[in-house]
Order: sequence, then C-alpha cells, then structure tokens
Amino acid sequence: MEFIIPFKGKVKFKIILDPSVWIFDDRRIDLETYFINRPKEVDELEEYKRGMGEHWSREIMEGATFPPTLKSEKKYKKQQMLTGTFGMKLAPFIMNTEPEADATEIVFETKNGEHRFSMEDAQNLIFKFSEKGKPLREDGPVHILFPDGSNEHDPITDVEAIRVE
Repeated sequence: MEFIIPFKGKVKFKIILDPSVWIFDDRRIDLETYFINRPKEVDELEEYKRGMGEHWSREIMEGATFPPTLKSEKKYKKQQMLTGTFGMKLAPFIMNTEPEADATEIVFETKNGEHRFSMEDAQNLIFKFSEKGKPLREDGPVHILFPDGSNEHDPITDVEAIRVE
C-alpha cells in the first residue's frame, strides 16, 4: 500500500500528501477529544489581545514566572504523540492546490469505489491519520471523517487519490 496520496484534477498545483509526517504538524487535531469538545470559531487577533492583557496583568501583580518543569511538559507532549489519535482538516490542502474556478466537486478514489463531495462540503472533512499513536497501515493511509463525527466508527477508508472535478 502506498502511504502517499496524489491530489489531481482541475487544480493549478498537483500535490502529493504524505500523512506519515503530519504527526509533527501543529495543525493536527486530537480526535480523542475533538468530537466531544467541539472547538468554536474565534477571532485569533482578539484572542491574542485578550491573552496578552491577562499575561501583562499577571506579571504586574505577581512578577514574571517561568515554567518550573519545561522538561516534563515536553515529555507529556511526546507521550501524547506516541499514543494519541490524530487528524488533519482537508481545507488547507485544497487551498494549496488552487482549484480552477469551474471546479465543483472533490472525488476520493478508494479501493471500494469513489466518494463525491461538493467543494464546500469537502472543505470541512477531516483526515484521520493515526490511531493510538500508530499510522493507519491496514486500511489507510487516511480515513475520511465527517465534521460532525457521525461516521467516526465507519469512516471512508483505503484512500488512493483525490481528484478535483
């Protein structure tokens, strides 16, 4: 089985996705909590300003403090990466291919046939790329999950290519 997925069709840039390196990507989603604690859309600039204000106030009142156990935080993150179940949203990859103006659908070519989604619906899909710290070797390299998690236990598997039409 190939562990790369070609992105082809009506796109300006034909790219190849390699899910084996996504574990190091900061955009990865922890799927063990994602469907339980749905993240809400926030304005990043406002969130940054609020966080900096809180930090500034805390430093004024308490003085600067440094994390006492930076080593233990790194150990926890490493342990989480080795045992977690992770996914990536499809939207950034679609954006990087720059679909042509007349493209309306995204087709996932799998061993079991084709699965079609409108361009808008495909933007919200999630690629699951690891299960309990292991790559999806049996029926991977990715599983396609709906944004509401309704197919979490019966995902689209065995993805071989993505075609924009």
